[in-house]
Amino acid sequence: MAQQEEVFKKLISHCKEYGFVFPSSEIYDGLGAVYDYGQNGVELKNNIKKYWWDSMTLLNENVVGIDSAIFMHPTIWKASGHVDAFNDPLIDNKDSKKRYRADVLIEEQIAKYEDKINKEVEKAAKRFGETFDEQKFRETNPRVLENEAKKEALHTRFAKALNDSNLEELRQIIIDEEIVDPVSGTKNWTEVRQFNLMFSTEMGSTADGATKIYLRPETAQGIFVNFLNVQKSGRMKIPFGIAQIGKAFRNEIVARQFIFRMREFEQMEMQFFVRPGEELAWFDRWKQTRMRWHKALGLGDKKYRFHDHDKLAHYANAATDIEFEMPFGFKEVEGIHSRTDFDLSSHEKFSGKRIQFFDPELNQSYVPYVIETSIGVDRMFLSVLAGSYFEEKLENGETRVVLRIPAVLAPVKLAVLPLIKKDGLPEKAREIMDNLKFDYHCQYDEKDSIGKRYRRQDAIGTPYCITVDHDSLTDNQVTIRYRDTMEQERVPVDQLKQIIAEKLSMKHLLKKI
Repeated sequence: MAQQEEVFKKLISHCKEYGFVFPSSEIYDGLGAVYDYGQNGVELKNNIKKYWWDSMTLLNENVVGIDSAIFMHPTIWKASGHVDAFNDPLIDNKDSKKRYRADVLIEEQIAKYEDKINKEVEKAAKRFGETFDEQKFRETNPRVLENEAKKEALHTRFAKALNDSNLEELRQIIIDEEIVDPVSGTKNWTEVRQFNLMFSTEMGSTADGATKIYLRPETAQGIFVNFLNVQKSGRMKIPFGIAQIGKAFRNEIVARQFIFRMREFEQMEMQFFVRPGEELAWFDRWKQTRMRWHKALGLGDKKYRFHDHDKLAHYANAATDIEFEMPFGFKEVEGIHSRTDFDLSSHEKFSGKRIQFFDPELNQSYVPYVIETSIGVDRMFLSVLAGSYFEEKLENGETRVVLRIPAVLAPVKLAVLPLIKKDGLPEKAREIMDNLKFDYHCQYDEKDSIGKRYRRQDAIGTPYCITVDHDSLTDNQVTIRYRDTMEQERVPVDQLKQIIAEKLSMKHLLKKI
């Protein structure tokens, strides 16, 4: 665990050094839990969004997109339940004066039991080697069984407290489990209380009477209130979906773990409208589709898992998370929810407008049920970087840091490098660069030795480096150097576009979904 924490610190440092993520307002000492994306970060972020957008709108004829406003009528948030129920259970340590989410503290305690079990399994696997029977060991080893029993008992108690919204029980669990504050090391806890996460502001001048409005805490409601507009203008038939990418804002008191939990973040959400009674079949279908989307990136199938919710939101009848193994453990990257007809019915009630779909096959009108897929762009960004960051020992004893970002998502696709800065090589390299820059984000670099330039490109995840040498001037061939293997291949300049286009085509990813 300590080793993984060290890797995470290196990753955060790497993000700043190589132009991926900067602390916001840094020259003014920063602003808590707010970050800016640098020149490489914004390219990676945009590529992730394109991968998601194309997977939704190109692969599904019945999914279309919108872009709704951040400012919305305040009654929308009353109808959605956010005004009354968008809260986190918070607890303070009296000694450190630090504030924590009570549910996160307990989830981390559950994870500690799981870690203890896994360590016992790992030790036994090393001891017994090829003869090791992991399943039998898990079923019979006393220490494993003891920790499994503790984990299950805590899990059951925690789930009940969440479902009952029992704040006193959440605090009692923290006391009984002897959970200590990581800063002060003490167990001197306050009571647990709820805190609403929405940012509020005012619209209109004071003289005219300003209206209190909210910065949207999610993008989903912008889709729901536009259901009829999209359905009628697009002549959409059930089932169909509406996709949206946009900013959301939550006043996270316990914002931490770099860009994993921020106060200003971006979501990619798709709401899929279905017939009542068919929602759970569609829930399962989208659940599997979304997992294939993640695994298609090739970061490692074992790094993903489903986590079904113990406590369902007030609007849901099924919910699961897709979790990715971050350096700080498995964490939610995407949520898939069966939201029933709660949202549209609630907006119908609060707005006084009829929000229903006439189904010609059934010859009846109904409020559609909804399956939601909601993924955090920033969390997805972090999972891609965490899954791509490697430190490698080379044969010559040197260490290289390489980001093995999937080629189609890489911020810079190609680096064009003249071997030296004279003898006509820069001119030839510029000619190649000018031919490729209309199709791909390319970099031209002639400073330092070719080895140092390769290392710089490895560090930002550039999948292909094109080196122009003296022979290129006579045989019109260049060397492609591959990031992951460091292997090199000599190819004709006039075939470069064709070779690279095949390697960088988004369709290879989309076909895996």
